Amino acid sequence: MITEMTHLKPMMVAVIVAVVAQTAILFNDFGLGNDSHRSGSATMITAAAVSRAGAIEIPSEPPVGRTAS
Repeated sequence: MITEMTHLKPMMVAVIVAVVAQTAILFNDFGLGNDSHRSGSATMITAAAVSRAGAIEIPSEPPVGRTAS
């Protein structure tokens, strides 16, 4: 019986760490007072994904306050 518990211990620790980490990520994304749609992080994530794919991102309209050149 003790041998069985010894094998389950690392698995239980891994499950606890995974649940805590997932909870922290979800709270960070959707937590109190966090408006993720209006923050700059969505733009940074898109730029990182495009860059990693080896593509070039061309905005469809100029940034607010700037004229197209």
